[in-house]
Formats: sequence, structure tokens, C-alpha cells
Amino acid sequence: MPKLAAFPKAFMQALCKDGTMTVSEWIELAVQLDIDGLEWYAGFLEMADEANWARFRQQVESHGKVIPMMCCSPDFTHPDPAFRANEIAKQKRWIDMTYALGGSYCRVLSGQRRPELTIDEGVKLAAECIEACLPYARERGITLIIENHYKDDFWEYPEFAQKMDVFCQLVDAIHDPNFGVNYDPSNTFLAGEEPLELLARVADRVVTMHASDRFLLSGTIEDLRNEEGGAVGYAKRLSHGEIGKGLNDYDAIFTILKGVGFDGWISIEDGVDGMAQLERSVAFLRRKMAQYWPES
Repeated sequence: MPKLAAFPKAFMQALCKDGTMTVSEWIELAVQLDIDGLEWYAGFLEMADEANWARFRQQVESHGKVIPMMCCSPDFTHPDPAFRANEIAKQKRWIDMTYALGGSYCRVLSGQRRPELTIDEGVKLAAECIEACLPYARERGITLIIENHYKDDFWEYPEFAQKMDVFCQLVDAIHDPNFGVNYDPSNTFLAGEEPLELLARVADRVVTMHASDRFLLSGTIEDLRNEEGGAVGYAKRLSHGEIGKGLNDYDAIFTILKGVGFDGWISIEDGVDGMAQLERSVAFLRRKMAQYWPES
């Protein structure tokens, strides 16, 4: 049966920018949920001090939970080789971080969709950088997971491989037992595409999943696509929300994943309206997981 983790989507500013929440405070909130683990973020302010890595792992494990996944955002599509080399070095440090925390999965991305890049150029750059990191990950028992991403919270441009065809081209370019897909159904809507179509194309490569639901506060997805570039962060008309009440069809998603034998981690990206909302999302996913993996 898949295992369930949670990610502090509601507290990213507090944990990564202004320091108004400590990582220990987030841990103590999260371990009260009916989850098996906590997905980590490499950009937590306190993770800059390596002395904290073992301390946080111990705190999480003392509650009977684990840290299975690391969320980080390498930018591998920059035209400058020196910039890309630095991103590879950063990714290797995040792999070390994942290993120190006891995790098995560390995210990679393609990079930002810079206007001057062609699709083939961007795929080539991203694939070369990911492949440069794979031996390092393999030595530490870490699987690199590429997400069909929309946009890192702190990026200017959207994800280079945001569109389904580009994402699949990049995934198809890399075949390694320590490489797989982190599927996020919500992000596909933001590309103006169908989440179930993408899942059908990559289901046999999916090893982890982000569970979320998305809502448009106003306008249309086409409006969102027209305004998503050129500003740091997410477009203002976009909203995360309670899982099971948005655009995603979790019955269809879990039917496909069950059909390919998926038993990896599902991490919740939710709780933007508070811990009570996150608790409801946990309960929804627990019911659905029991429905589709009853034998477990």
C-alpha cells in the first residue's frame, strides 16, 4: 500500500524566507496528522546548517515517522555551463541532505523556461545535468524523481518541461533504475492539459506522487498561462485547496496507479487554509487509499 506524507505548503514563506516558523515547530504540527512521513524542502532556512540535519531526523523519527522525500529545485536549463555546473553541485548537496535525513527520493526539475531556449536544447541540457547527478545518487541509494512541475515558488519563469510533450521527451531521454517520475496531477491543469492523459503516458515511470487539488480564483487557465511568466512566484489567480474538492479525479488517478502496481509515497501539498484543512485532506486520501489498496 502506498504511504502518506505531508509537505508544509502553507508555511513556505515562514520556513524559507522570514523565519517566523521553525522546522521543529512544523514537525510537531505534522506528526499529529495520520501520516507516515514528512516530505522535506531543501530551502528551509535552518537546513543551511548541516548540524541540524541529524537533529531534525531524530526529532521526526522519535515520533515514529520518517523523511522519505526531498523537494528541491535545480535549474538545469541555464545557457551558461558554469551556472549549470553549480546547479549540479547544489543537487549533489541535496542528495547528501536526503541521505542524511534517511530519505530515498530527491526531486530534480528541468529548469526555467527561458525564452531563448528551443525544446531540443532545453531537453539536452536538463538530461545531461540529471545524468551527471545519477551516479552520485546511486552510490547513496537515492532515486532522483522528476516532477511535472509548474513553477518553483521563487523562480521567475515557469518550468521548462511544463508541457506534457516536453516532459515526456525528457523522461524518455533518461533510463536509469535510480530515476523516476513524481506525478503531480494539479500541475497538468496549469499547462492547459489533461492530468489523466499525462498519467497514462508515464504511469510505469511513476515512483512518487504529490497529492493536491487546484482552484482558479478567477478567470480561466488560459488567463493563467498568459500571465505566468516574468514574475517571481505563482500567479495570483491560482490557489491550492482541500484535496477531493477541486479539479482532480482521484478515483481515476488511483485506478491507473493501482493498475501499474504503484506502492510508493504520496505526499500532500495542501493546508493553505490551516491545519484543519490539511487534516481533512489526509482523511480523504486515507479513505481513497484503503478503497484502492484494500488488501494492504
